[in-house]
Amino acid sequence: MLEIPPHLLPADGRFGSGPSKIRAAQLSELAGRGASLLGTSHRQAPVKDLVGRVRSGLGELLSLPDGYEIALGNGGSTAFWEVATACLVERRAQAAVFGEFGGKFATATARAPFLAEPQVISAAPGSVALLEASPDEDPVDVHASVQNETSTGAMITPSRAPGSEPGGALTLTDATSAAGALPVDLTQTDAYYFAPQKALASDGGLWLAALSPAAIERAERIEADLPGGRWVPEFLSLTAAVKNSRANQTLNTPALATLFLLGEQIDWLLAAGGLPWAVARCEMSAGYLYDWAGSSDYATPFVTLPEHRSSAVGTIDLNESIDATAVVSALRASGVLDVFPYRKLGRNQLRVALFPAIDPEDVLALTACIDYVVSRLS
Repeated sequence: MLEIPPHLLPADGRFGSGPSKIRAAQLSELAGRGASLLGTSHRQAPVKDLVGRVRSGLGELLSLPDGYEIALGNGGSTAFWEVATACLVERRAQAAVFGEFGGKFATATARAPFLAEPQVISAAPGSVALLEASPDEDPVDVHASVQNETSTGAMITPSRAPGSEPGGALTLTDATSAAGALPVDLTQTDAYYFAPQKALASDGGLWLAALSPAAIERAERIEADLPGGRWVPEFLSLTAAVKNSRANQTLNTPALATLFLLGEQIDWLLAAGGLPWAVARCEMSAGYLYDWAGSSDYATPFVTLPEHRSSAVGTIDLNESIDATAVVSALRASGVLDVFPYRKLGRNQLRVALFPAIDPEDVLALTACIDYVVSRLS
């Protein structure tokens, strides 16, 4: 069994892209202050105060524009794809697809029997696709894109489609692995939605979204009483989620530990310097990873253009002479965990989370561990 020398190992070997590393301090607080919340009603003040703390903290972290609201609901980003399909797309959506996450929303809208076929703008994995102006002959009322493609390690800067103005066609941004790690101007989007188990260092089971007034109004109009409105199951109702969020609660009982860990991470980020600090920390980690791969004789950054290489999730191709699966297994045997590629991408590569909870020095140590393992396997 190949064993990595202890002096090379990172202090914490968790590099998974979701579920992601949860800091020890968060877990200690959960076992201490958080213990009294577990097993209590989410309709009572202690939990509602926690939800309020999460909502206000996210508003501060993301510099929430006037009129925008933080909403949350049961389920993760997968649930929000269905919520957006049911409650935000009036007739036809446009989807910029450059990986698995963008593709799933496009699929959700294509399968909806009450919507027209979506316009899909596709790019090969490792590159990016950008939103386009609404086609004149068959216009769209929603433009949907992904800020950070977790499956490929490619990122973009969220922006409205050319010719799209606030109050017109809505812009939706999947920030599942971007929120809390990458910069964003929320005025460039109407629904910036994400889950807590990635850059926000919590567990799954929730979706969260920063919603513009236009998005909230669209949902209210679409979900209006029949016959003029659309029947939407209450669990998928964005209007119901907003109503409950304003009361600092969710429709169904949420995972209280998830909420507590999320609140702790948001407070930690804000105390350290907010989103600018988190962005700089992730960029430092990304610099270590991509500089190493760029100077390696067996590793190459998967995303070709440097400006599209994610500083939240990094993907590195290995030469075909090196078995990435064997490298991942050898790392895991020494406690360096979950650097395997996205399962459906099918590449001989490593995928490394670079989220704020991960110490950049641990990323640097990871590169030394990979070099050691490859040298012994070759």
